[in-house]
Amino acid sequence: MKKQNLLELTIEELKAFAAGMGEPPFRGKQLFRWMNQGVKSFDNMTDLSLSFREELKKRAYLSCTEIIKVQEDKKDGTKKFLFALEDGNAVEGVYMKYKYGNSLCISSQVGCKMGCSFCASALGGFVRNLSSAEMMGQVLEAEGFTGEKINHVVVMGMGEPLDNYENLRRFLINIHEPSGKNMSYRNITVSTSGILPAMRRFAVDFPQVNLAVSLHSLDDEERSIIMPVNKIYALEDLLRESRSYTEATGRRITFEYTLIKGRNDGDAHLRLMKEKLRGMLCHVNLIPLNAVDETGYVGSGRRRAEEMAADLAKAGIPATVRRELGREIDGACGQLRRRH
Repeated sequence: MKKQNLLELTIEELKAFAAGMGEPPFRGKQLFRWMNQGVKSFDNMTDLSLSFREELKKRAYLSCTEIIKVQEDKKDGTKKFLFALEDGNAVEGVYMKYKYGNSLCISSQVGCKMGCSFCASALGGFVRNLSSAEMMGQVLEAEGFTGEKINHVVVMGMGEPLDNYENLRRFLINIHEPSGKNMSYRNITVSTSGILPAMRRFAVDFPQVNLAVSLHSLDDEERSIIMPVNKIYALEDLLRESRSYTEATGRRITFEYTLIKGRNDGDAHLRLMKEKLRGMLCHVNLIPLNAVDETGYVGSGRRRAEEMAADLAKAGIPATVRRELGREIDGACGQLRRRH
């Protein structure tokens, strides 16, 4: 009999699983609570009967993600975790401390198929999607290691989250469930390179979850070079869909814009940003490029990022420059990869 990974199941599915074993459905709720406390052994679930726990060992298991390497940036305390998966693959995640709480950047795929030219995650190609259990496992393992609660989750690590929609959906439902982590949807951000059909569905399914769209250029031809996905979902269609998203949800959208020296950081690029984004319910997050040796790209520098942010703000487009956390450990935006 193939064992069921209980971390894959929603609370309603756990109730049905318990009922299928002849137990009252509320046992599923108890299981869910224990799992979300990071408990990996059925033996430690002390409010379950011994006979039920023994039967669970035969039919199910819990853990599928394990921290095998930790790097810490001594400047800011950011920690990068290498998570081992059951099949021998590995992904990275990043733990960051802010005044408002602890944030964890998690991965949604092993590798990435989007092929963005500045990003390390795509260098080894795409391997597979992560399950919802593997996404939740990153949160549980990070809390177990740090001994601190994760207050915010950003699905911005390796992979394109909206290309793994079903598993992402299940993860979001589970981390939001009041009997478990009870994380507010407003404390979760999901990033996308612009998968338009999934963006439409996301607006309906999760209107309270923050959406960040990787933009990186407002020139259609140039964006196709930086982000090949633009050849499938063109820039103007993406901007139209982004406006529809803000109208449908009433939530502002964040545009991520990584600054590459000589590529997308000139005055002409700034004029395009003001022209195409003016009047939209949005926020621009300017990101000084984080070095990845294989790309050959050079970052524009923080000073240029701050100049552009100020110029956008004068034009009525809210903009900030992202804090550069974890650069010493290759844990910053665009630097995550599946290496041991």
